[in-house]
Amino acid sequence: MNLLTVEHVSKHYAAHTALDDVSLTIPRGSVYGLLGPNGAGKTTLIRIINRITAPDEGRVLLGERELKAEDVYRIGYLPEERGLYKKMKVGEQALFFARLKGLSRRDALKKLKCWFEKFGIEAWWDKKVEELSKGMAQKVQFIVTVLHEPELLIFDEPFSGFDPINANLLKEEILALRDKGATIIFSTHNMSSVEELCDHITLINRSKNILSGNVEEIRRSYGANIFELSYRGEEQALRQALGSSCTILEGTESVLGYNTLKLCVEEDAAVRRMIATANEAVELRSFRELIPSMNDIFIRAVNGSL
Repeated sequence: MNLLTVEHVSKHYAAHTALDDVSLTIPRGSVYGLLGPNGAGKTTLIRIINRITAPDEGRVLLGERELKAEDVYRIGYLPEERGLYKKMKVGEQALFFARLKGLSRRDALKKLKCWFEKFGIEAWWDKKVEELSKGMAQKVQFIVTVLHEPELLIFDEPFSGFDPINANLLKEEILALRDKGATIIFSTHNMSSVEELCDHITLINRSKNILSGNVEEIRRSYGANIFELSYRGEEQALRQALGSSCTILEGTESVLGYNTLKLCVEEDAAVRRMIATANEAVELRSFRELIPSMNDIFIRAVNGSL
């Protein structure tokens, strides 16, 4: 079942079209990647979902009905542009945002204490926000975004400014929120994070939705039946044994004693025979299909070469 449905949404600003007939469906309980180059229209779509602005055409459905103003309480939004009041104390500000989300002071304090301990920032409760590093300030904003346990969470470049250890901590928390039932929209330029976190993606380019679907299905659908063999033995003997059963693309020598050969097998049915042939000609160490990364697909899609 889908939690959020965007139907034929368009948004225009004077002579500029920010979104052009964009449609997508976000399954309940999934991490959904919203991808695209700068200026593609991602932030405009996020602002429409958050009811910060309205579409000129189309509509957004939450479940079975059209999104309403009061639904913002069911949404948690972490924007790319961070917005904490620098002169306020960290705990005071976190409590303020929690109360805005509808939590009682007692519940807010209890939950904030747990989250501050989890992120290792409890000692900063009485410090001013201006004393925080960028990464620590982002931890505070992440906490106040998820504190009221919203049904839909929207993260816009959540790992910006984080070191690898804290980025991994945040990834684990995002997946834990999904496992507890939250639906997550994740906007980023980091394609490795997309492969680690996202179940489905939509790629927006020049205001249009140009690619949507399950991440693994998309990667496999744009594969080209290219495989890599790792082996020990004579390359010429292997090439002769394979003959015309495949197209050899390139071969490389390894300092560890194993060579690699990259090749293309046109027919799926020929793969098993090719492995058996190679194994008789050389000492075969490994065989794997080279599936394109989301980064490769992103670049090809934006350049119009998919």
